[in-house]
Amino acid sequence: MNKTLGAILLVAGTTIGAAMLALPVVTGFAGFIPSTLLFIGFWAFMLYSAFLILEVNFWFEKSNNMISMARNTLGPVGEGVAWCAYLYLLYALLTAYLAGSGPIVTDFIYSLTGITLPIWVGFIPLVLLFLYFVIKGAHAVDAINRALMAGLALAFVIMIGAVFFDIDKSKLMFSNFAALPLAVSVTATSFGFHIIIPSLTQYLKRDLKEIKKALWIGSLIPLLVYILWEMVTLGIISQPLLEMGYQTGANGAMLLNEALDKPLIEMIARFFAFFAIITSFLGVALSLADCLADGLHMRKWGHPSWLVDVLTIVPPLLIALINPRAFLTALEYAGTYGVIVLLCLMPALMVWRGRYMLGLKSDYKAPFGKIGLILTVILSIIIIFI
Repeated sequence: MNKTLGAILLVAGTTIGAAMLALPVVTGFAGFIPSTLLFIGFWAFMLYSAFLILEVNFWFEKSNNMISMARNTLGPVGEGVAWCAYLYLLYALLTAYLAGSGPIVTDFIYSLTGITLPIWVGFIPLVLLFLYFVIKGAHAVDAINRALMAGLALAFVIMIGAVFFDIDKSKLMFSNFAALPLAVSVTATSFGFHIIIPSLTQYLKRDLKEIKKALWIGSLIPLLVYILWEMVTLGIISQPLLEMGYQTGANGAMLLNEALDKPLIEMIARFFAFFAIITSFLGVALSLADCLADGLHMRKWGHPSWLVDVLTIVPPLLIALINPRAFLTALEYAGTYGVIVLLCLMPALMVWRGRYMLGLKSDYKAPFGKIGLILTVILSIIIIFI
């Protein structure tokens, strides 16, 4: 039971991240009810694609990542596409996290000192944090990540409690389904947890019943958290303020603070936003460094480790510096070309080839047969087209 609970929290923790901050900004034009329906639809779609990955993972006992699963089912071409999609996703996410951290740090310094600093100064804490963990090793991440996750949860609960009675129910009645396509990419990013499924399978010792329970419950928690977050933000932030936030690349916590203009909310919103970004940043940065070290056949912790570090942090840093709206832009592109290609389209193709062409079998088979796979491919292509 303890392991299952740990697995549930692992799925939920991997899902909930900095993309959550962008959700109100991209969904606000559609309204609370359309956005909630979009969330439920994406939750079901992403959960089904997770079960597809689970089926593939059960075919190959020693396959512990998306790259090896793609190689074993789709060959060298599939492996190459998986590599590209994986690197693209991680680089886009790092760009978003760096860009999102800049205004939070510089605004905090301004509130304390009255000094206005350039945005690039706000990137420094995340860069230094990354270098610290590169020096100390990945084992150092776990301890501080637990503390940061606790801080994130506490800040979220306090913020929701502090603003709940400021919700304007009339704002929640606003509805514009035509604006939903604007939110598709970021919503896809917000429900991505699939890369941990191979690790989850090993952690639960291939206990199918417990793995499925972890995927169901672990993915439901973020869905409920997102709906509550939408209720609070869209019930308080005005449409003109949401439009301004979308154009400038602001996050939902910043807009919530601006809408209420209360010192307590301002402080809590900053802490919440920074915790959300930093917890996501750590895992993605170290994953990308590992991925580059493996792909380029470099030893990550020895010579020439500095080259891996440079390749990990400098490209997203440059993009964040060049594009002031990089927080939202990077999340939008990550959702389309990273999450959808790697975690939805490719799993459907892997299952089709493995199940119907290679004749691979295991203890688990994802539901809905060929119809489910065809619909997954069609929906993935539609999302990419949007």
